[in-house]
Amino acid sequence: MPPIRPDNLVQIHWAGAHRFDAGRPGGPQIRIDASAETGPGPVDALLIGLGCCTGVDVVDILAKRRTPVESLGIEVQAERRAQVPRRVEKAHLVYRIDGAGIEREHAERAVDLAVSKYCSVRDSLDPATPITWSVVLNGH
Repeated sequence: MPPIRPDNLVQIHWAGAHRFDAGRPGGPQIRIDASAETGPGPVDALLIGLGCCTGVDVVDILAKRRTPVESLGIEVQAERRAQVPRRVEKAHLVYRIDGAGIEREHAERAVDLAVSKYCSVRDSLDPATPITWSVVLNGH
């Protein structure tokens, strides 16, 4: 039987202490550092992935409405379990969206679709993990 071909392949190389360099073979690398000295830790990287994954969808959805995003900032706030393993128990994302002509209803719909329908990182988390969000549009 031929080997299974993965949809995604990343390679991870230990860089000493709690540090790892990771990425696709031959592609750019990122540093993950569980001590958070030279890069984000693994859980921070998970939260970064969640924010970036939904952010891509928000940008694309609003661009399709012909109301392109001029700037987007995403803050991911998470609560973790006190006991080991300290998994993420819930998260709240704050989307700071700026762009001419973007209506609140459309921005909120874009975020809702990103979080609830399109983000593969979100769908890879435990479905019982509450993920909430809010939108700050053009400073309001």
